Amino acid sequence: MLAFAANSLLCRLALQHKGIDPASFGSVRLVAGALMLGLVVRFRAQPQASPARVDWLAAVMLFGYVAFFSFAYLSLPAGTGALILFGAVQLTMFGVGLRSGTERFGALAWLGFAMAAGGLVYLVLPGIAAPPLLGAALMAVAGVAWGVYSLRGRGVADPLAATARNFTRAVPLALALSLVFAASARADATGLVLAVASGALTSGLGYVVWYAALSRLGAMRAATVQLSVPLLAAFGGVLFLSEAITPRLAAASVAILGGIALVLGQKARSARP
Repeated sequence: MLAFAANSLLCRLALQHKGIDPASFGSVRLVAGALMLGLVVRFRAQPQASPARVDWLAAVMLFGYVAFFSFAYLSLPAGTGALILFGAVQLTMFGVGLRSGTERFGALAWLGFAMAAGGLVYLVLPGIAAPPLLGAALMAVAGVAWGVYSLRGRGVADPLAATARNFTRAVPLALALSLVFAASARADATGLVLAVASGALTSGLGYVVWYAALSRLGAMRAATVQLSVPLLAAFGGVLFLSEAITPRLAAASVAILGGIALVLGQKARSARP
């Protein structure tokens, strides 16, 4: 969870100091992540599963997440961005589950869903303490893309290898976007180091650790522990980026994370025999 929260901090730090442009940050992040994951898959001890079918939709969603995430952090504080991202991811996954019939909500879960959605709306309502609307919208789109990407990965026999392949397929899309924004491209040594760290360490190795933990956590515990990511990003923003935790952000955090916890709690109870 520290690695996932650090993605927000690294991106915001790089863009805040104009060390790199968002398109270049996303491209370097995906290239570094693809290289790191490729090395891990190649040299890991366990045998690889047979190659899965090519899932270009998953690769496009991964690219969309990285691109919109990067551009959103031009204006959003780290904690606010992480909260919008996490809320949009979870609401997307819940919404798809409800529409497909794989999720069944009771009264408490519907209350939680409404709390989480209301918290997101409250966070971006116009006002002095509201985050920039464009940045919030871009991050919400990034969250939807990551939610769809996560759903595409359910049931994959070898999630680590699938993630490595998706990173590799997303690289050409990111490079094409960088060409579109070539006129505004910039990258100093600090910006490149932060982008490589985001791709190779907090994304690449972060996913390796996450998949190792998943085998011991179980689905419900894994979903619950992710509630810590926006809070870690918010406190990291205070410590390392001199950002403030506003009353609006605190109230929205309680509504969004509390609402999601209610939904997860009902799912956990429903799963018991």
